[in-house]
Amino acid sequence: QVQLVESGGGLVQPGGSLRLSCAASGNIDSINIMGWYRQAPGNQREVVASINRNGITMYTDFVKGRFTISRDNAKNTMYLQMDSLKSEDTAVYYCNADIKIRGQWGYREYWGQGTQVTVSS
Repeated sequence: QVQLVESGGGLVQPGGSLRLSCAASGNIDSINIMGWYRQAPGNQREVVASINRNGITMYTDFVKGRFTISRDNAKNTMYLQMDSLKSEDTAVYYCNADIKIRGQWGYREYWGQGTQVTVSS
C-alpha cells in the first residue's frame, strides 16, 4: 500500500515562513503530478500548487510570489516553502499525488492526513 505523510506545519506569526514536506512511501513504481491543497474551517478544499515529475509547476493566484513548490523524485518527497505568510493562509494543508503501484496498471490518487498551519500574532 501507499502512504503520504505531511510534516512541517505549526504556528507562525504573519510575515513568517514555514516549510512543509510530504513523503510518499510504499510499493511505488512512479509518481506523476504531486500537489498541495488546503482547507480552512467552513471552506472547501482548494488547490494551492502542483508540480509534475519534470518540475513544471502551477500556483494559484493567492500564493504566487510567496510559496514555492518543489520535489525530490529520488526521495519521493515534495516540499512547499511558504514565505510572507498571512492570516488567511491558516488552514489544514494536504498532500496529493498520482501514484502507480508496482505490478498494477495506471495511476491512482492518494491523499495525506493533513498538517495544520496557523498564522497568527
